[in-house]
Amino acid sequence: MPDTGPVYSRGPQLVPEPDNVTKLAQQTRRSLVLRGILAIVMGVLIIARPGASVAAFALVIAIWALIDGAVLISYAFRLKPIAPHWWALLLAGIVGVAFGGFALYYYPALSLAYAVVWTTVWLVSIGAAAIYAATRERKLGLRWGWTMAFGVLAVLAGVVAVIYPGATIGALLAIIATFALVAGITMLVAAGKMRSLENRAKDVFEGPKRV
Repeated sequence: MPDTGPVYSRGPQLVPEPDNVTKLAQQTRRSLVLRGILAIVMGVLIIARPGASVAAFALVIAIWALIDGAVLISYAFRLKPIAPHWWALLLAGIVGVAFGGFALYYYPALSLAYAVVWTTVWLVSIGAAAIYAATRERKLGLRWGWTMAFGVLAVLAGVVAVIYPGATIGALLAIIATFALVAGITMLVAAGKMRSLENRAKDVFEGPKRV
């Protein structure tokens, strides 16, 4: 039998260049610093300028609905040859574009109303689910008190959200500001750790050269 040679060929082993590793670490660190600073600035601006933040929040909702609807419409036509229910995506996209258009026309009332309704539906939904879970836990002889309490509080929060829409918008902005501040600080801390990782990479690659 003739020799057919090796069956497996792993190919050349790629060894990362020290300069490439260092540049990648530097770029990642700078990106984290920039994003962290921007997130902190956004959080501070939301707290300092709540009125302008509400207007920006409403504008983001309207633009997001337009873009998301347009993407769904495009995706629906791409799926038309292979998916029998492509029209469902098309309908969802048309609704999104229509909502975004109306939200811009009735700016900012419709966008803020949507945010309040969405928050209310979310709170009532998770509250109802928790109440149902509590009843099942009770039938199984498990501890159900805390689950029931959480469900009732969530439903009550949903009712309060729709009764006091201004407070709901304020709470949403407070959550966004808190998230932005925490995310920004986390990114800056990660950038500091990336600096130490960059120094370690230099030691690993430059160490053998000093021997």
